[in-house]
Amino acid sequence: MLGFIWGQLRGRAGRSVALLAGVLVATTGFVVLTGATTTARLDVTGAVERNTRAAYDILVRPKGTRTPLEAERGLVRPNYLSGLFGGITPAQYEQVKQIAGIDAAAPIAMLGYSTSSVRVRFDLTDAVDRSLEQQVIRLDPTFTAERGLSTAPSSPRYVYVTKRPLLYPEAGTDPNDPLFPYSDGRTYRYDPQCGQVPREVLPGGGSQPICDPHLISQPANSGLASERQSWSVDTVRLLPDGRFEANSWLPDRAQRVVTDELVVTYRVTVPFLLAAVDPDAEQRLVGLGGAVTEGRSLRLDDTTTETSIGPGAIERSIPVLSTSRPYLDVTVRSALTRLPQARPAGLPIDELERALSRATGVGAGTEEYALTDGYRDLLAEGISETGCCSGDLQTVIQAGAPEYERLPDGTLRAVARPPFDHALYGGQNNLNFRPRPWLADDNGFRPVTALPQPPTGANLQFRLWRTIGIFDPEKLRGFSDLSRVPLETYEPPRTDGADERSRQALGGRPLEPSGNPAGYLSSPPLLLTTLAAVPKLLAGDATPTRTAPISAIRVRVGDVAGYTERSAERVRLIAERIADTTGLDVDLTFGSSPAPQTVELPAGSFGRPDLRLTEPWSALGVASVITKAVDRKSLVLFGLVLVVCGLFLGNAVSAAVRDRRPELAVLACLGWPARRIAALILGEVAALGLAAGLLALGLAFPLAAALDIGIGWRQAALAVPVALLLALVAGLTPALRAARAHPAAALRPLVAPARWARRPRGLFGMALVNLVRTPGRTLLGAGALAIGLTALTLVSAAAYAFRGAIVGSLLGDTVSLNVRGADTLAAVVTVLLGAGAVADVLYLNVRDRAAELSTLRAVGWTDAALGRLVGYEGLLIGALGALTGAGLGLAGAAWLVGGLPAALVLVAAAVALVGVLVTCLAALVPAALLRRLPTARLLAEE
Repeated sequence: MLGFIWGQLRGRAGRSVALLAGVLVATTGFVVLTGATTTARLDVTGAVERNTRAAYDILVRPKGTRTPLEAERGLVRPNYLSGLFGGITPAQYEQVKQIAGIDAAAPIAMLGYSTSSVRVRFDLTDAVDRSLEQQVIRLDPTFTAERGLSTAPSSPRYVYVTKRPLLYPEAGTDPNDPLFPYSDGRTYRYDPQCGQVPREVLPGGGSQPICDPHLISQPANSGLASERQSWSVDTVRLLPDGRFEANSWLPDRAQRVVTDELVVTYRVTVPFLLAAVDPDAEQRLVGLGGAVTEGRSLRLDDTTTETSIGPGAIERSIPVLSTSRPYLDVTVRSALTRLPQARPAGLPIDELERALSRATGVGAGTEEYALTDGYRDLLAEGISETGCCSGDLQTVIQAGAPEYERLPDGTLRAVARPPFDHALYGGQNNLNFRPRPWLADDNGFRPVTALPQPPTGANLQFRLWRTIGIFDPEKLRGFSDLSRVPLETYEPPRTDGADERSRQALGGRPLEPSGNPAGYLSSPPLLLTTLAAVPKLLAGDATPTRTAPISAIRVRVGDVAGYTERSAERVRLIAERIADTTGLDVDLTFGSSPAPQTVELPAGSFGRPDLRLTEPWSALGVASVITKAVDRKSLVLFGLVLVVCGLFLGNAVSAAVRDRRPELAVLACLGWPARRIAALILGEVAALGLAAGLLALGLAFPLAAALDIGIGWRQAALAVPVALLLALVAGLTPALRAARAHPAAALRPLVAPARWARRPRGLFGMALVNLVRTPGRTLLGAGALAIGLTALTLVSAAAYAFRGAIVGSLLGDTVSLNVRGADTLAAVVTVLLGAGAVADVLYLNVRDRAAELSTLRAVGWTDAALGRLVGYEGLLIGALGALTGAGLGLAGAAWLVGGLPAALVLVAAAVALVGVLVTCLAALVPAALLRRLPTARLLAEE
């Protein structure tokens, strides 16, 4: 049998070489693509391992705080802490710390917003006309926020500039005395309608008060009034030397101040979010102590101190660490107008307001000041008892989480709420010394409540915070942006425009927090205190927050670096222990990555339009999904290559069997059993497969080196068994068909007649008839091409239509960039093998119909006409395969991304066109063989 097989292979050297070349190309391509895919997988796993170490691995939250939306989509919203106040007890925190294997367990207790103030400075020096003896500069402030989209005008402010001498009230007298001393040594009766205001000296020696409504005694609960509703009159003297003189109040006396510039300062109410942490745990988690730029960091023993500030009054002071970056997008702009005819001295409040509002003036410029600049100016004063930085905690406001409506396309629409009750800032039960922020009058997205006031008992209690240190959040220990988890303790949430209209409205910049406690975006805590200070701060709080103040625990597991299966299992086991021990909600943030979500923000009442935003939520378990997807992708690529190779070789072996039909029929007549005939075919195929495998083993290394692909000896050695197995599988069906063939089969035509009665018209119709006569062979060629084009469509869609967005996370996008080379190589090779299968089909059609084609040539058909006939056949097969492959790839890509964008359709159309062109090029080879047909011999045999 072996000698017979060798003789057959040597006797048909042309077909044997062709079959050997087919197996060699398929096997070598398989081995090289396997190496490319393995290399890509190593790159992917390496990228995942390098970029999945986040600030913490496990997020522990109170039971029931995981929203249905987060659970359904496997996400954590970026502002999860801003709406979470308490829920975890100190005992549960101790249980978490006791679990073995935890490197750091950092609790954070969100306490609420403290109303403080920031100075806004306007330089009016250039607005003053120094030739005038008296004038008023009117400021018309406008508050702006949210990239200038929200604006609100404020009540005007006035600065009276006079060259006449001024008398200033002195401090330190009995407040019950109706006579008040002034800087000229005389006493003047207190005017309850004007307050303790400067007096302008008249030319005759007398004086008149200059009323200022801002200095009139106000009720203690100023929070009921908006900061935009307050108007004031400041008084400044222009000295003969060109400098400016004003009065400055100190704790125990008034002081006259002379400056070269006229700078007017106003205070703007700013909500400061306060949170409590464990200093040691925070140091282990992010290195908080190393980010302190001034003062000192928090210590475990930092707690609330109580000081008597007078009869029946106690002050509770809470030590805090203040951030150097407030992350507030609020600006105050003011138009300046000079009123040269205004004379406010001696006018009562009502008449003064009418006179100033009706006065005519001329424009004197504009001024603009950002609240972030005011905050930095505050920090520049340095940390001291009288300087930076302190604020009251009489009113502490807590804002809940936003709610969403889910739109049909998956977009989240934030549910708008009306402005919250102003009594929360100041009312019968909430003592507040500052007006409410201007944005508190805007529509919000969060429910707002207020902590109860501390019990007064026998003493009136005042709460305030005092800065002991300043830290820069950007100096904290960094982590990969690709594995960023919600760390809003130190960084603000930022959202970008999701469509062109929103991006233009935002000026191409991200939307940032506005300072509104009920706003959609919440700024990070600007103040950090210790957990030890919380009990006294919450004294009198009857809500569960007092007994369970901790909002979340961020856990980092020890002995874990990048993402590996071992590390993932270790984190999972510790998370299970935490959940079983404490009963809290536990999320595995290990291996997570930002996953942008589209959020629609309804319009605000201060001008902000509807916005469509992209918000970076955190997708959990992305690393696991990616590594598993890479394995599945590898299997799919292997399968595609093998299927296309199998189709290519199966067609080639079938052609070899068809060429030997008469010979096989003779062997059957001589008594050869069916199994021996099948063994003969399989033996020949196996010999060629073995030879091709050995040759592929030798070619794999230089080819891989040329393509910069790593292949090991074991991987290259697979070429031999793969080639042998592939050849046997491809030859099995033709061998069985040959074994079952009847001797009379040699007399049957090689092609079947077409099953329709109409005669074809033209070359195109004849080409279609020819393909229908061999449907199996036609579908085989089209199917092989379709498989390759399906893969190429998917790869091209990921590379050009979505730029990696199919994966849906930043880490996934980066990984997709790393694997495109291997994916594209595999897809291109499968397309080329498919085109080779089409060329083989056309070649076999020419061989099987050689007599017919010779007859057509004998009756006058030119070689060009016959070439066009073969070309049309190739075009039809290519179009069938291209449309099928591009359609399947289009459907697969649309399913992955959940939509059918125009870019995807264009990519699929381009791939289909490429497939048709490649097929037409492949058809040139069999078309060229027509000229070599021996017309006379074929006609004689016919």
